[in-house]
Amino acid sequence: MSKVCIVTGGSAGIGEAVVKRLLSEDYKVFNLDLIPSELGEYIECDISQFSQVVSAVEHVVAETGRVDAVVSNAGIHFSGTIEDTSEEDFDRVMSINVKGAYYLLKSVLPQMRQQQAGSVVLLGSDQSLVGKPASFAYNMSKAALASMAKTTALDYAKFGIRANAVCPGTIETPLYHQAIERYCERSGADKVQVHEEEAAQQPVGRIGQPEEVAALVALLVGDEAKFITGSLQVIDGGYTTR
Repeated sequence: MSKVCIVTGGSAGIGEAVVKRLLSEDYKVFNLDLIPSELGEYIECDISQFSQVVSAVEHVVAETGRVDAVVSNAGIHFSGTIEDTSEEDFDRVMSINVKGAYYLLKSVLPQMRQQQAGSVVLLGSDQSLVGKPASFAYNMSKAALASMAKTTALDYAKFGIRANAVCPGTIETPLYHQAIERYCERSGADKVQVHEEEAAQQPVGRIGQPEEVAALVALLVGDEAKFITGSLQVIDGGYTTR
């Protein structure tokens, strides 16, 4: 019988790569997203709305009877200092990046507790570990996910549930390209040059790929990672080692 995994934000970028990887490993994957996708079983869901997340999880449990793993991937990026960040901007980043993960876990953990088994993976960031300039709200949201992984791991280990955070560095996704484009619009910088500069900042000399992150996620949700919980798994080409 295929294992069941819920992935949020699985229609593009890292989330899409995760869905593809898990499907290739014979998981039954449910993708909760606002962007339609033909990969896995798509459920339209705004993860910033608790009622929608609850409804989506109930649908999965009704159809399959279990949830073996969840990958909380959905998120948005926002650049700005505290002064540059409006209350509306701050609330939006927190409602999607942090509350979305909270809503997902709050909806899924009772089922995993009943099963006495489950794996949770939260998509953090290198900013779960280090600060970056002009990244007040986003940085805070990713640090919060690191904390969520640790506390969930401690609270639910006795139920056979593991929780970890994957912390990617600079990964070539639509979100990455959107951030570059916004920066270039503001500054007048050349996109190609900015991309090259980003690559040069990584000790390995290149930008990461979504498939590389998906491979790490697949390891963590699987049985080979049964002794890994409460960890922050960095995949950043060496960026945070400096």
